Amino acid sequence: MIMAGGAGKRLWPMSRRQQPKQLIPFIDGRCLLEIAMDRLDGVVPTARQLICTGEAFRSPILQTLSGLSDDQLLGEPEGRDTVNAIGLTAAVLHEQDPDAIFAVLTADHLIEPQDRFKTALRTGFELVAADSRRLVTFGITPTYPATGYGYVELGKPVDDFPAASSTVQFVEKPDEGTAESYLQAGNFLWNSGMFVFSAAGFLDALQEFVPESAEGLHTIAKAWNGPDRQATLERIYPTLPKISVDYAIMEPASRDAERPVCTVPMDIQWLDVGSWTSYGETLPDDPDGCRSNIKAVNLDSHNVLSVSEDPEHVIATVGCHDLVIIHTDRVTMVCPASQAQRVKDLADAAGDSLL
Repeated sequence: MIMAGGAGKRLWPMSRRQQPKQLIPFIDGRCLLEIAMDRLDGVVPTARQLICTGEAFRSPILQTLSGLSDDQLLGEPEGRDTVNAIGLTAAVLHEQDPDAIFAVLTADHLIEPQDRFKTALRTGFELVAADSRRLVTFGITPTYPATGYGYVELGKPVDDFPAASSTVQFVEKPDEGTAESYLQAGNFLWNSGMFVFSAAGFLDALQEFVPESAEGLHTIAKAWNGPDRQATLERIYPTLPKISVDYAIMEPASRDAERPVCTVPMDIQWLDVGSWTSYGETLPDDPDGCRSNIKAVNLDSHNVLSVSEDPEHVIATVGCHDLVIIHTDRVTMVCPASQAQRVKDLADAAGDSLL
């Protein structure tokens, strides 16, 4: 299951209601969701790939991904954070197959090389097939002391699975000094937000740690194959407690000796395309650090990111430094690179007419 529910307002104005972040065709003409699905080639057949997203995104996603069927989309009436997106998937799958095992992946990451990702994902499936109670996460080998990511601490290797380790703890975004110590220690990895669970194992953990969600999702799953599916979903889902899977399940489970939590390291290049500055990392830079997806003319300018939906459009700057310039047919957005995270607030300030 690929989680693709976010509105992606930090990538406004290209990210908007009918073209959320995961559908912007700005990676060599392809969107992030297409890339995420292609990553599964050879591991999970297309027919067994699910997307959990906002119901409002159903039509644009199906139009973009022509090979996807309507029943492969799990449409949330509103976002209730990751524990419920995953719980909905687990509950629906468990009704179909009590022994189901599923991976939870993301729609906004770029990952290379593909073969290492696939090897790690197969290991995750094998771990859960061997013990359905296991809650498996994937850790990214850190390349610098990041303060914007969560971390997982590795413990001892898992018996019969030398490529996996027990998980000692999950740590939320640390300060710079702590992040540096994690990098030096070598047994802390970035928390990727990707997982493998059995449907039964996840629902059991959900019942223990978030019983309100477990009960509501059970009711939704019972109605899933009947005429009351949508009405039941719309009535119950918005009432579920809004909380992330890390806070709700993974952190308390890692402190519970009865629940084996494992981490599979991924030694990969991993980019979370969550802002314009991170998107800029996908583009080549010139000697002055300027990057663009179109023709740009920069005179005495440094570290300028120029992006346009129109390949014929030209963005020109003189004496500009550390800027982000985004052009669409309706909006041109300019901000200092240091303020790129505030684009979400800017989108809210612009109002519904420009979303």
